[in-house]
Amino acid sequence: MIKIQKRLGGLFDLDKKQNKLNKIEKDLQNKEVWEDYKKSQNLNQEKILLQKSLKQWKDFDYKFLSIKDLLDCIEKDQKNGESLLTDVTKELTSIKNLLSTLHTQYFLSQKYDDCNCYVSIHAGAGGTESCDWAAMLSRMLMRYSKKNQFSTEILNTNDGDEAGFKSIHFLVKGKNAFGLLQSESGVHRLVRISPFDSGARRHTSFASVFISPELKDSEDVNIKTDDIRVDTYRASGAGGQHVNTTDSAVRITHLPTNTVVQCQNQRSQHANKDQAMKMLKSALYKFAEQKKKKEQDMISETKKSNQWGSQIRSYTLCPYQLVKDHRTGEESGQPDLVLDGDLDKFSGAFLKYRSEKKNGE
Repeated sequence: MIKIQKRLGGLFDLDKKQNKLNKIEKDLQNKEVWEDYKKSQNLNQEKILLQKSLKQWKDFDYKFLSIKDLLDCIEKDQKNGESLLTDVTKELTSIKNLLSTLHTQYFLSQKYDDCNCYVSIHAGAGGTESCDWAAMLSRMLMRYSKKNQFSTEILNTNDGDEAGFKSIHFLVKGKNAFGLLQSESGVHRLVRISPFDSGARRHTSFASVFISPELKDSEDVNIKTDDIRVDTYRASGAGGQHVNTTDSAVRITHLPTNTVVQCQNQRSQHANKDQAMKMLKSALYKFAEQKKKKEQDMISETKKSNQWGSQIRSYTLCPYQLVKDHRTGEESGQPDLVLDGDLDKFSGAFLKYRSEKKNGE
C-alpha cells in the first residue's frame, strides 16, 4: 500500500506542487510583489488552489492509512471482522470519490483549462423542437456549472418563435470552467415524444454547443478596427423601462472570418461593447486554434452541421432511456439526472480521451 501511495504521489506531482507553494509563499513575503496589485492577487489565488489540492491529497493519504489500520484489525480480530468490513467499504467508497476528483484535476493541465469560458448554444434542424432542446441544454450546463460552484451570466438570447431559444450565449466564471465544460462542445441529439405534437409522435432534435475560453488581458489577439463592424440595436426581453428605450445592445461582426458576437445584458452600450469585444477575442482565438491545429478533432467537431450523423452525444428518452457519448463510449441510463446537470462522468471520460488522443499523436 505504501508503494501505491508513492506512485499516486508522483502521478499528481505532489513534490512539484509543494515546491511551487513554498516559492509562492516566499514571493509573497517580498514587499515589491505587493506593490503590483494584479501580481499579488494572482499569486494569492494560485496559493489557495495549491493549498486546496495538497489538502485533498492529505485527506486521501489519511483515508488510505485508515483502511490499512482497519485491515490489520480484521486480521487480528476475526470475531469483529464483519462489522469492520462495513467500515472498510465506506472508506473505500470515500476514497474512490476523492480519487475520481484528483484524477479529473490531473487531466486539467492544458492551456486555458483553468479559464472562465463562453458558452454558445444554437438550435439546429427541428424548428420549435430544437429551440426547446437548446433551452434544455442551457439549463443542463447551468445546473452543472452551479454544482461546480461556478457563476453564470447570460449575455444574449434569441427566443424561439413558440418555445426555447434559437440561440443563447452565457459566460461561466470559475476555476477550470473551460477545462470541465469543453467536453460539451459539439452537436447534441435528442430523441423523445414531442410535447408540441398533438399526435404524441417521436421527434429527433439537434442543437450545437460551442465552448471557448475567456482570454486573460495579457493574451494577444490582434483585432484591427477596419476588420470589424459594430451595430447597435435595442435590447429585447424582460428588463423594465430600460429595455427597448435605448440602443444599448451591441453586435460585432469580424469581417475576415464572418464571426458574429452580440451582447445585451448590460445597461450601457459601452459595457455591452466591452463584453462583446471580449467574446470576439475568445472566438477568434478558437478560430485560430482550429486553423492551426487541424488534427484536434475535439474542437473541429463543434463546426459540424446540426443534423444526422454529426452528433457527439445522443440523448434517447423514447423508446428506451440512454445517454451516450459517441467519442468516449461513456453511457448513462438515467437521462433525467444528466439533463439536471450530472455530467461528471462524461466530463471525466472526455478529459481522459483528450489526453490519450494527444499522447497518441
